[in-house]
Amino acid sequence: MSTKILLVTGGAGFIGTNFVRHVLTERPNWRIVNLDALTYAGNLVNFQDLAPDPAARHRFVHGAIQDSALLEQLFTEESFDAVVHFAAESHVDRSILGPEAFVETNVVGTFRLLEASLNNWKRKDKPEHFCFLHISTDEVYGSLGAEGYFTEESPYDPSSPYSATKAGSDHLVRAYFRTFGLPAIITNCSNNFGPYQFPEKLIPLMILNVMEDKPLPVYGDGKYVRDWLYVIDHCDGLVRVLEQGKPGETYNVGSGEELQNIEVVHLLCNLLDARLQKPKSKSSRRLIQFVSDRPGHDRRYAIDASKIKRELGWGPAHDFEEALAATVDWYLHNLDWVELVRSGEYRKWIEINYGDR
Repeated sequence: MSTKILLVTGGAGFIGTNFVRHVLTERPNWRIVNLDALTYAGNLVNFQDLAPDPAARHRFVHGAIQDSALLEQLFTEESFDAVVHFAAESHVDRSILGPEAFVETNVVGTFRLLEASLNNWKRKDKPEHFCFLHISTDEVYGSLGAEGYFTEESPYDPSSPYSATKAGSDHLVRAYFRTFGLPAIITNCSNNFGPYQFPEKLIPLMILNVMEDKPLPVYGDGKYVRDWLYVIDHCDGLVRVLEQGKPGETYNVGSGEELQNIEVVHLLCNLLDARLQKPKSKSSRRLIQFVSDRPGHDRRYAIDASKIKRELGWGPAHDFEEALAATVDWYLHNLDWVELVRSGEYRKWIEINYGDR
């Protein structure tokens, strides 16, 4: 098994955390430098259970991808074999209230990371061994009707400041491959869920509100359809892309598990009611409250992941209900983590978005 040194940006966020932990477990010869700005969704507590590593396989660096001097310093100190770029502002609702931060991180930050990668890639003894892996989203493709799927050839049609800035970063990555030859790969994933997800997202928000017998806010009629991808399966797919992916290519990563938001909420209510031994008269479904829809809400996302399956042999190892049950159990068994991340800023955010409706 080959040795790799990875620069992982945003490695203390939700997907980044799971990727770091997955790699440390599954690829014992790989080493990670984890760069994270530790904004509201980044948390070093995510790694507190890891035993001290005498081989220093996980180095954490506190900093932002917009900091060109810091990036140059890291590339000088380390001989990176790959950059795995998760760092992004990623919540649609936040992008509607404050889009500037999304432009700064997702577009300007990606540009500066590409510049640092390009400058140092040119100096490598074996430049063909380098990879810039950019993790993006299916939201760049816009919305689907009742039928059809996003493929790697789907036109971009972003609806929110979040998806527009991610689309911009995708275009920059592709341009650096085509213009400068930087070995870059883009992955566009569907909705992730699993451990360590910040409680503003649908699944952890519903889990915690059920536990506290609080209202379960559901946008609009609740019939927005998403392709739900277990984060552990996503991380496994990213490792496969790093090892076997072709520079210049895009790979859509999805599960094929399409469900309406309200269906997910109903499943969560059933799982939690069973685990919390709630009587039928206290069914958590009674807590569901339909709230005003958000602007530009895309109706349906669905991923065609046949390319990554066909070319790289990857497919999800977990079905949705199995992974959802594992996610519920993780939150129930990690309430200390929940309390640590539920800061005043988090409570303020929930109040801004779901209060007074």
